[in-house]
This record gives sequence, C-alpha cells and structure tokens, in this order.
Amino acid sequence: MTAKFDDVSITKKANIYFDGKCVSHTIHLTDGSRKSVGVIFPAKLTFKTAEPELMEIVAGRCRVKLAGEADWRSLGALDSFKVPANSSFDIEALETVDYVCHFG
Repeated sequence: MTAKFDDVSITKKANIYFDGKCVSHTIHLTDGSRKSVGVIFPAKLTFKTAEPELMEIVAGRCRVKLAGEADWRSLGALDSFKVPANSSFDIEALETVDYVCHFG
C-alpha cells in the first residue's frame, strides 16, 4: 500500500452516499487509472460494483461480507479485499474507516 499518490487530478465534487455515511473523492492518475479515496462513518452498508474493485483499508475497523459468502471478515488498517465486477459487498464500519478503492 502506497502512502500517497503523485501526479493526480481530483474531481472536486464529493461522492456522497447513504445520506452522508460514505464520502469520497475520485482521483485520476496520469496512467489513466481511477481511484476513490474516502471515509465510511460507522454504519452497515451495501455497495454494488460495476467493475472489479480492490478496497484498501487505510485506517479504522470494519467487517466485510462479499456477495455469496456466509461469513463476515474483520479488517483493519493495511488490510484489503477484492470485489468482482457486477457484484456487491456488505460493510459494517465499526469506527470511521479511511479507504482507497482501486477500480478495474
């Protein structure tokens, strides 16, 4: 996990989901890739994916369950999980979660 991203452009308008329980900003890297960086406040939420995602937990604690899985996984800082395209995952933020989502 890298500590920072260099040479990016940022979409100024925030992505606000679930009545403000998740807030992120999209960043565009010079190689054409796109990521979002944000926070999830304590809540239990379901996200749907259109493309594959790698979610990095930068700080905080959460539980995650991918579509089709029976068990929750506990995650914390420096953990990550992959979500396939056209799928979903449940996340329960046990405290404020700082994350990076890598698309594609």
